[in-house]
Amino acid sequence: MADQQMKTILKETFDAVSNGYDGKALRFFSESAEHMSSLLKLRGDEQVLDVACGTGHASLAIAPKLPRGRITAVDLSPGMLDQARKKAASLGIRNVEFLERDMQALGFSDGTFDVAVCAFGIFFVEDMDLQLSHIVSAVKPGGRIMISNFQENYFHPLKDLMAKRLEAYGVQMPPQTWKRIANETGCRQLFEKAGLTNIRVEQKNVGYYLERADEWWDIVWNAGFRRMVARLSPPDQERFKKEHLEEIGALRTDKGIWLDAGVLYTVGTKE
Repeated sequence: MADQQMKTILKETFDAVSNGYDGKALRFFSESAEHMSSLLKLRGDEQVLDVACGTGHASLAIAPKLPRGRITAVDLSPGMLDQARKKAASLGIRNVEFLERDMQALGFSDGTFDVAVCAFGIFFVEDMDLQLSHIVSAVKPGGRIMISNFQENYFHPLKDLMAKRLEAYGVQMPPQTWKRIANETGCRQLFEKAGLTNIRVEQKNVGYYLERADEWWDIVWNAGFRRMVARLSPPDQERFKKEHLEEIGALRTDKGIWLDAGVLYTVGTKE
């Protein structure tokens, strides 16, 4: 698929899901962002770049740790940015600026920022090496870069059941390029290729129990999976939803339905 076509699809998808992206069922985003902010161990006066910021989870978790600093957050989706700005305003956070920009063309001068983060975003670009190098160029020598991404078995077995049932309806999952960095070795290799040093990779599971199968559907419909389900006709969508939620409901225990959310946090220093 052509690069511009993919960007259009992603922009339309995330504009469509922006209103539901901060729902309770998707709280792994906010919980993982809080952990990212604690791992950074900021002084409090840094200039931070948040790439592919979405609805601002990472930015809004980091902002309180920057009493003398500032965050510049960028995303391709105006819908996501609108939600981010509303959240910042409701929280009284004023040291974050949200900008609509393509992460492949950030437009900042070299060495502008002390720190750059990219939470669950770098794998949307096929050439992750080039994308990371682009982010690194915006950071000062001695500055740090951190990304977060899912481990390979995230959402297992829920996601696997969804993919199998979609295939039965003739919908193929997109190329799984994200798997390249779904383990510690892949993350280290990505950062090493970008010339980063002092590389650390930390794993943390931010999973939890869903109360009902409908909460899994909130995740499917209000995040990136929506673009696959949306390929079905409306009648097929309804039938798919009914069949899929029945098999998800069958996984329920007395604690609920476990949502496994293993996350990798990789940080490195620019020489």
